[in-house]
Formats: sequence, C-alpha cells, structure tokens
Amino acid sequence: MKATQRDFGSMAPRAAQTMRVFFLCGTDDASVQDAAFRIASLLPDAGERVEFTGAELKRDPVRLGDEARSTSLFGDTRHIWVRCSGDEAHDAVENLISSDVTPCPVIIQAANASDKSRTAKLLEKRDDALVAMFYPPDLASVTASVRQMADAAGAPMDRELAQRIAAAVGLDTRLAASEVTKLALYLDATPERPRPATLEAFEAVGAKTEEDGFTTLVNTVLNGDSGRLKAELRRMAELELNPVGLLLAFERRVAQLAQLAGRLGTNPDISVFMEGEKASRRVFFKDVPDLSRQLRIWRGRPLARLAQRLMALHRSLMVNNQTAELLLAQELAEIARYAKSRC
Repeated sequence: MKATQRDFGSMAPRAAQTMRVFFLCGTDDASVQDAAFRIASLLPDAGERVEFTGAELKRDPVRLGDEARSTSLFGDTRHIWVRCSGDEAHDAVENLISSDVTPCPVIIQAANASDKSRTAKLLEKRDDALVAMFYPPDLASVTASVRQMADAAGAPMDRELAQRIAAAVGLDTRLAASEVTKLALYLDATPERPRPATLEAFEAVGAKTEEDGFTTLVNTVLNGDSGRLKAELRRMAELELNPVGLLLAFERRVAQLAQLAGRLGTNPDISVFMEGEKASRRVFFKDVPDLSRQLRIWRGRPLARLAQRLMALHRSLMVNNQTAELLLAQELAEIARYAKSRC
C-alpha cells in the first residue's frame, strides 16, 4: 500500500496495527525520521528494538529475514529499525518477504530513496506493507503545522507568529514542536486552559533560537562567508550542536534551493523572482537576501554536486559518530571555500 505525505497521518494508526513492513523514504530526512518514530510509537506491542544499517544488510541480505522471524532471547516482542540509503536494503527486503512466516514489524528509514525505487516497488502492492514518501516542507506548510501544534498545546497563535517560529527553526517541525512546548510552559497554558501565544512571549523564551541554532552557520557556509566561518565553527563546538541535526539543516536548505531553482528556470532576474516568492509566502522575508545570494552560487551542476556531497557526508557521520564533529567541520570548510570562489 502507498501513502502520500498528506494522508500518512491518518493512515499511520491503522497501518501500525495491521502491517509488518514500513518503507519510509523521500528527500526530507527530518520528515522521514518523524514518520518512523510515529509508526514505532503506534505499534501495538513494539517490544525490543533491533537496529541495522543499510550497509550491514547489503553485506548480508539474509540477516534481516532471519532476525525478523526469530524471537528475542527472553521471548519478548521486538521490532526492527533499518536506516539505509537508496536501495541498500533491497535484497534484504526481497528475502524478508519471500517467506510465509509472519515477521515482526520492520521499519525502514530510507534516505535518498523514492517511491519509485526498486525496494518500494517490491512492497507497494502488498497488503502487509506501507510505502510513504516525504518531501521538504515549505514555509506555508510548516506555518500551518506550527499553528496546529499550538492549538493542541493550548497556546493558539496567529499566522504571523507561527511563520516567525517556522522560519526561526529552519522549517524543522521537530524544533518547532520544542518551541511550541516552551511557549505553552511559559504561558502556563494547557488544552483545558488555553492562553493565546504572543510575539512578546516567544521573544522571551525563544530569543536565542536563531542565534544558537543552525541558520547562521548554514548561511555562512553556503554564502561562502569565509570571514565568519572560523567563529561559526567554534560556536558549533562550544554549543555542542548535534552534527547530524546540523547536517539535516544543510540538506533542507539544499532541497529548498533546488525547489527555488526549478521554479526560477532560465529567468535571469533572481531579485524579482525572490520578491515574487516572498509575496507568495513561500519564503520568509528575512531569508530573501541569503537565499538570493545562494541561488547565484548554487544552481545546476554545483547544486547537484553539493547534494551528493551532503548525502555522502551523512553516511559517513552515521558510521563514524566518534569523529562526526571533525568530519562535519572539515567538509563545511571545503564547501565554504568553493562557495567563496563563485561569489
């Protein structure tokens, strides 16, 4: 069975109860990960979690099926979580579904894969499997999500404030949820006793969000601002910013640039184009200068190569978590140098 990003939320509860294999893919890793956690939380008896990487299953395709059809040492329930890239798990999934023995739930978090991939094709017509693809969110959709979160938390807000929060967290719904939770606590708001959220309250609890977050570093690197890079990398180390979380912020920005470049086409006037994007509320007005500069640097082949480098770096960080911060800093310095050469 296939699900779209729009209907995944409504389909997930029933799917978690009745299906055994979940192939969650797309170009937005944050949304794919959110979906994986959503399925795991809805499993009727999740039990022990067994994790595999795509590289492990590519080396030993039989291992997934064996593990999914076996029981734990103490006879408890279990589910399997696979983090892979592209079709790394294809042969393992093919082996898994070839048996008549019902496996434990298998959640496959597939970065850089689509619902047209070979693995997705294996599963999309099966009644015991769900394939769902996720795309990078735009400002309007995240703004709407922030307002929904705020309503649910008892801190309703207007569109302008929700948009400001969405932009401040780099369109990351996980970070947005954290900001909404902080707002509700600050206001002492609950669903039973709602209190409207205000800009003053957000500034009181979220004043450091943009300064302490990822946006400044993302713009420094992609703008080729080598004069600020050293200070930003030092800040990354001092604040102990999560390397994978920071890389996801870069991946979301690159996906956003790809969407903008697609709409821009052969139009030579980036300034006029970006004003139109701002008027259509597809980009936040404060992001227009940085996005305009980045569109001049990162288009066509350079943008495609950047996306590929970030994907390769993501795989390296997952494997080499002890040196993730150093690997990330080195790669960001290389990207910034290249961007500066194109300014």
